[in-house]
Amino acid sequence: MLKKVYIQTWGCQMNVYDTELVKAILANKKYAFVQDELQADIVMLNTCAIRENAHRKVYGRIHDVKYKRNGKPVKIGILGCMATNLRTDLLENKNLDIDFIAGPDSYKRLPDLIEESYRTGDKQFDLTLSEFETYSDVYPQRGTSSYGDKREAKGGSSHSGIAPEARGVNAWIAVMRGCNNFCTFCVVPYTRGRERSRSVANVVDEAKRLADEGFKQVTLLGQNVNSYKHEDKDFADLMEAVSRVNGIERIRFTSPHPKDFPDKFLDLMAENPKVCKQIHLPLQSGNTRILDLMNRTYTKEEFLNLVDHVRAKVPGVALSTDVIVGFSSETDEDFEDTYDVMKKVEFDTAFTFKYSERKQTIASRKYPDDVPDAIKTERIVRLTELQKDITLKKNRAYIGKTLDVLIENPSTKHADCLVGRADGNQLVVFQSEPRAIGDIVPVKIEDASPAALKGTLKD
Repeated sequence: MLKKVYIQTWGCQMNVYDTELVKAILANKKYAFVQDELQADIVMLNTCAIRENAHRKVYGRIHDVKYKRNGKPVKIGILGCMATNLRTDLLENKNLDIDFIAGPDSYKRLPDLIEESYRTGDKQFDLTLSEFETYSDVYPQRGTSSYGDKREAKGGSSHSGIAPEARGVNAWIAVMRGCNNFCTFCVVPYTRGRERSRSVANVVDEAKRLADEGFKQVTLLGQNVNSYKHEDKDFADLMEAVSRVNGIERIRFTSPHPKDFPDKFLDLMAENPKVCKQIHLPLQSGNTRILDLMNRTYTKEEFLNLVDHVRAKVPGVALSTDVIVGFSSETDEDFEDTYDVMKKVEFDTAFTFKYSERKQTIASRKYPDDVPDAIKTERIVRLTELQKDITLKKNRAYIGKTLDVLIENPSTKHADCLVGRADGNQLVVFQSEPRAIGDIVPVKIEDASPAALKGTLKD
């Protein structure tokens, strides 16, 4: 009997990509996928260990799935980072009615785990962390993903603000997996293992297939994407190779680390018209002492120097960032350093978060989460207000200019408008006659808010 599967995805773009891998693996074994979970024989929750209280949401969803069935049988599987991070609790908690569990490196085992679960009735699991698995032999099954929370679906530990995948516009390509940085607040090395990269030829082949399917933009993914290395090829070599694929008009990437920005890569970004002039540059903190506790490997001054260097090499580059407030022992003076960096750099956009401990991280073992929540809230409000003013100023500077915009979808608020993104990843809403999704069109910017640019299609 054909088994029907429903998958719900939380977390970063890598999780979205992993869901596409899982669909391809199961489709090869004749599983079908449904958008209504009540029609499914199997419900899978692809989880995230980054966001605050993520495990509580997933635990609640497990009980919710069972409750909605009113006794009708359903298999429940837990995938993703939480499966690895909270393995003991998931396996031993008798209140969680889970049938199978698979970590990010074990998705090829899913058909066997499901089959064994049906055959034996016992809980099945594979939480192996691989040093080699890149899924380079699996072509993802792309399409509409089921998101657990739209805000969470935009990013995990590092947010790029890039719009969710739309067929014919943007597709994710995971060029590497894992991370070697071991930032003290981060669980990724423990949930996704160490860095390993796909070959340039393999990534280019996937990009060619995407172009043939009509995708105009690809976003190259990795936990530390610019540390990509395969044999003698680095990330600049990979980007240049992908840029030669006919049909791919724009290339983005996320998320990088400030330690990996050689001139070779910046020169490519400046000179290659297909490589978008936008960089997500996670700051995390502007205080050198806190950065050292986080094991970020740069100082406040080094970060500011890097920003100056990037802007000198790539004029007009748009910069976004991540900031964590209230990390262990952060004082008012420490926070003022972060505020100072945000004022000096003037990022185009910023994603700010309150620090909260994650199990298995170095910080959870060494540094107490000792900044009161009220103070974290006060600091995040200050940064949010600052960034709102900066983003508005940045966006208003585009008024009167004409930008090339990649059309993503019709506006849901205005019947005569389309929505797309400029090269620098700015959201643009513009009046236009109907045009094809995926077209790149010139738009004259006439107004701006902190959220978007507004304009009209230029003849």
